[in-house]
Amino acid sequence: MEFEGLKSIEELNVLIIDDNLLVHDLLKRALYDLNIRNVRCAENAYYGLRLCAQTRFDVVICAFNVKSDKDGFHILEEMKFKGYVSKSTILIFLSSETDETLVNSISELQPDDFWVKPLNTGHVIKRLSYAIAVKRKLFNVFECIDNRDFGKAIYYIERHLLNKDLKKYHMQLTRIKGECLLSLMEYNDAEEYFRELLQHSKNSWMYLGFVSALLKQNKIEEIKKLLENLTTKVETRFATYDLLAQFYVENEDFVQAYETIKKAAALAPRNIARNKKVWDLARLNHDQREQYNATVMMAKHAKKSIHDSPELLLNVMRSCIDLALSVDAAESFELLSRVDKYIAELEADYDDISHFKEQLVIVRARVLTAREEKSKAERLVELQVSLRPNNSLEDNLDKVKVFHEVGMREEALDLLEAVKKQIACDSLAGAVTSKFVEQEAKEKSEIHFTPKQLNSMAVEFFKKKKMTPALRSLEQALQLTPRNVKVALSLLKVLVAIHRSEGLDDSQKELASSTINALHVGDLDDTQMIHFNEIVNELASAIDEGKATAIS
Repeated sequence: MEFEGLKSIEELNVLIIDDNLLVHDLLKRALYDLNIRNVRCAENAYYGLRLCAQTRFDVVICAFNVKSDKDGFHILEEMKFKGYVSKSTILIFLSSETDETLVNSISELQPDDFWVKPLNTGHVIKRLSYAIAVKRKLFNVFECIDNRDFGKAIYYIERHLLNKDLKKYHMQLTRIKGECLLSLMEYNDAEEYFRELLQHSKNSWMYLGFVSALLKQNKIEEIKKLLENLTTKVETRFATYDLLAQFYVENEDFVQAYETIKKAAALAPRNIARNKKVWDLARLNHDQREQYNATVMMAKHAKKSIHDSPELLLNVMRSCIDLALSVDAAESFELLSRVDKYIAELEADYDDISHFKEQLVIVRARVLTAREEKSKAERLVELQVSLRPNNSLEDNLDKVKVFHEVGMREEALDLLEAVKKQIACDSLAGAVTSKFVEQEAKEKSEIHFTPKQLNSMAVEFFKKKKMTPALRSLEQALQLTPRNVKVALSLLKVLVAIHRSEGLDDSQKELASSTINALHVGDLDDTQMIHFNEIVNELASAIDEGKATAIS
């Protein structure tokens, strides 16, 4: 059965987006040879998107590097978001680059083909003819997928697979059927389907479909060796990391989810949603540096895209302050200077800056507390910051931080309770966000100072030989910044002092052991490494003695 839903070749509307006029000429010649006459060209994203608003295009050929405004990834992402292209559209990417991160980013948009420049007319005619034939012959399948009627799509696929005239499309149909089974959440059926396919062929997409089906059924133990293999291969590692990250989130293993999503994001850095996951998981895992890096990446790659928003720069400022509150004085000074520049950038770039008045007041107040000008911050908050929550989760979380930092702890905890209720009513709030807010509420009620303040307090306690409060301050600082090697080394230094003066109790021995094991040795410089080895050697006997006592 053939469903002739695609127009005849003479009636096809084609859009070419490329800033190189020679590419326009070559493609138009090839299209004319195919008897395609309805061809529109755009040298930039702005004009291309305007054309899409006026005309429904059947074929979109888009260059990745459109230097004048948006890149090709953001152009096609916006086209999909606005409904200008769908599964029924023939979508082709052009690029002179073929590095892994670009190919991964392109593959996420699922184009029908990817042509590497320089192009030649014969190649274009051959590849485009095939793409048009696929779309015409399988149009009913793609139309069902556009309508999210995956069951009906499978019905058509199974009928097409019986048609010998469509044999050259059978592999593509087989792949689409597996994707439809996963979309229908028929994971057991999908597992059996891909298992059967893998007995006859070993395509990458089959392995990925099989892995996806088993992970959704929590059968990770059955495929551990396969996962190790897939994460070493260029053609499968990105998708495998992405699937694993989602699996870990769904099973609330947020440490593994974080380590895995970072690898996926590094392999496809343009995806804003994935960078948002890195950011969410970084702050849940108290990695202030990666939290800052993720917000910077989001703001960078969102430029001139549908995601571009002043809120992204606000989040960069917020995470920059969080990092400044967790590092030494020299780096903190440099980071806070960056925040000043971000504020100036936001005020210069957005006309309606009054819309962000309270958000910027909070940022400025947090900068003041970080610079140890707490009284100025208190006055700013008291005069210009409302106690009531607004509709933005991130605005509210930053307000919680400023209340906590200026000593308005009761107000901070009350606002966190309101945020919890906000999340409970928000169907889009995920498990990671919910867990983070829960963690914030616990830590804000138990720990009354920032990591920077706690570290300063510990130094003063240590100078006065008050080792117990010094140790407690550093424990809390390390809880908030577990990747800070300077805090970890300071904590071990205090434990050495206690060991020398009165000996370590069992809980202190356990703390010494866990801190040594958790320390990221690769982050230590040569001087720190010498100091670390000296500490380990001195505490080794006490730690071993503690372990022996625990065993007995």
